[in-house]
Amino acid sequence: MFNSNYNSTHTNQEDYSNRFDKNLWGNVFLFSGGIVLFLIGMILYGIITNIRENPLNEQMALNGINKFNSPNIVIDRYKYSLSIYEDTLLIKSYRAVFGRNNKVAKTKIGDLSTPVGEYKICEIDTVNKYHKFFKINYPNLSDAMSGLRKSVITQKQFDQIKYEFYYNDCPKLITNLGGNIGIHGIGKLNFIFKNLPFVFNWTDGSIAISDENIDELYTVIKKGTKVVIK
Repeated sequence: MFNSNYNSTHTNQEDYSNRFDKNLWGNVFLFSGGIVLFLIGMILYGIITNIRENPLNEQMALNGINKFNSPNIVIDRYKYSLSIYEDTLLIKSYRAVFGRNNKVAKTKIGDLSTPVGEYKICEIDTVNKYHKFFKINYPNLSDAMSGLRKSVITQKQFDQIKYEFYYNDCPKLITNLGGNIGIHGIGKLNFIFKNLPFVFNWTDGSIAISDENIDELYTVIKKGTKVVIK
């Protein structure tokens, strides 16, 4: 009798455990499937949005120009945008993302912030892990003066940055102000990141746009193109 009751109880426990395991795995499967469908939906939404974007040459035609004579770039960290102008005429705006610490302007190396100010494109790298890289002349003279006042750099370093600002294309001296900042593409994760329907700041301080968009910019910008970041 004891063995019969024990076996019956043991069997009921096994049945309950099996049902619990099946329910648990079923819920995990449904939850995982929901996440996957949500992500797919977001990417499809991003793809549709990108398809509806007019190419740069069409925007140029709409604005009555066939070439850029005086291109300049205005970048807005709060609107997450990069806009290309012909002189003062807005031609096209692109979605842009920035340094992971986008709440403040860059002041030193490793702060993961994007600089704010007036710069120029000083170097163009077409063989880069981020597809293309348009380096800007950060730190400029204003950045160096601020760094000197705050004792981020020394007087000797300031003098070197000042010299390079006037006589070199790109700053070569590496100081606590940081450097190697620019506008670049996305690279390997381009398809995913460009189709995200939300903003995700992921750079170390540079400005990132999609590979396709930086290819468009490459056709009209040049060394010396003015870049304003605000």
